[in-house]
Amino acid sequence: MAGSSYGKLFQITTWGESHGEALGVVIDGCPAGLPLSKEDIQFFLDRRKPGKTKISTPRKEEDKVEILSGIFEGKTTGTPISLIVHNTSQRSSDYSEIAGYYRPGHADYTFDQKYGFRDYRGGGRSSARETIGRVAAGAVASKLLQTLGISLTAYTRSIGPVTIDDAAFDKQAITDTPTCMPDYEASKKAEAYLEDCMKSFDSAGGVIECRIENCPAGIGEPVFDKLDAELAKAVMSIGAVKAVEIGDGIKAAGHRGSENNDSFIMKDHTVSKRTNHAGGILGGISDGSTIILRAHVKPTPSIFQKQQTINKQGENIEISIKGRHDPVVVPRAVVVVESMAAVTLLDALLVNMSAKVDNLLKIYGK
Repeated sequence: MAGSSYGKLFQITTWGESHGEALGVVIDGCPAGLPLSKEDIQFFLDRRKPGKTKISTPRKEEDKVEILSGIFEGKTTGTPISLIVHNTSQRSSDYSEIAGYYRPGHADYTFDQKYGFRDYRGGGRSSARETIGRVAAGAVASKLLQTLGISLTAYTRSIGPVTIDDAAFDKQAITDTPTCMPDYEASKKAEAYLEDCMKSFDSAGGVIECRIENCPAGIGEPVFDKLDAELAKAVMSIGAVKAVEIGDGIKAAGHRGSENNDSFIMKDHTVSKRTNHAGGILGGISDGSTIILRAHVKPTPSIFQKQQTINKQGENIEISIKGRHDPVVVPRAVVVVESMAAVTLLDALLVNMSAKVDNLLKIYGK
């Protein structure tokens, strides 16, 4: 299988299946000397852990990370960092009957067409548990970005028809609410909406927003490797994401140039902008303002309602999917979006070190 690695200089390779022995990631290109502990990584993994709230899958997994290599005496060594998380709550029998048919909204059919074989136990590599490796890598990338003063904050912007009120934004609510919404009132409404979905054996989708603060201007390449293009690829590679926006996103298509352009101003002897419709990126390069991206997440495809599909013999059949599933994946995907943004930005920062001769002289000059 190709395509399990991502990044140029800070490169990650995820491995493992939903119902296999374990999952994990190998991180190559992390600079030496970064203070890093198992607790730093576990904090991120706990944010995506299943079974924590009534609106997440009841599957109970501790998701305890083990560091196999790349760290010595509390600091990175510059060699590959290998991280592993063992599966402890597999119930593969829940999925035995799907071996003979294709679930609507899943990758069962496309995997069969590509490989002539698939791991039907919870989706194998196409399962959301693959994101464990991404989140573990994101924890490492975020720790390094923090040392540079760069911070990322991701949260649920909407679930179904319920959207947060920006005027009520409260960062603490992101960790306090089961929806990961920074708006307590909106979270209550979203929880009620999800209860209705569960009563009707249905699921919901939503939007995740991620804000990157203090990213310096000049990061990203101007042609194929634009920073917004790289962020879009990284976030779109998350299984349930169907669209990505930067800044005003699709709204920009309905604006006039006079409405969409961000005027430059000098503020405290620093180049700034009056507005941020561009979302912190111009011409594929960061402009120094807050980078804003949004990921649109589809409803969980595993629902208990009866659905029409076909079996491997080409016969039309009716099914009702069994197993343990999230009625909405958005809250648990918040940290995944944040992690992929962190990995992408760190990689772009490392690549950018070769953009100017001055940068080389700072390191190697006499």
